[in-house]
Amino acid sequence: MGMTIHVDVVSADREIYSGTSEMVVAPAEMGEVGIMPGHSAFITRLVPGEVRIQHESRDEEVLFVSGGYLEVQPSVVTVLADTAERAPDIDAAEAEAAQRRAEKALEEQTSDMELARAKAELAEAAARLRVYRRHRERAGV
Repeated sequence: MGMTIHVDVVSADREIYSGTSEMVVAPAEMGEVGIMPGHSAFITRLVPGEVRIQHESRDEEVLFVSGGYLEVQPSVVTVLADTAERAPDIDAAEAEAAQRRAEKALEEQTSDMELARAKAELAEAAARLRVYRRHRERAGV
């Protein structure tokens, strides 16, 4: 049995995951980060993307996060997500519709604020679809 780290993933409305892992990979603001047991403590913002929680059995839990914060301690990783969902639970049709809505909003923006909002919505929708598609590829579906 190798070294493990405790991982908690929570959103504003619920706990998504709580358990142990050999490694966690998350989409930090400055790039993807990998955290293993004994990692130095830090806090960073998350961007929309995929969180992978790798288990000793080489299985991994794959989650989508829309953003939030990642707190790392030597023996605990906490993901405080704006929203989060397990990759198998992503509704592809809804995710594609959200991406189309965001693309349309981007075309129709009339102010800098609307442009920023549309870009953020498009980034989130595109990331959600990427997580869904990667999960399906890994699962061989």
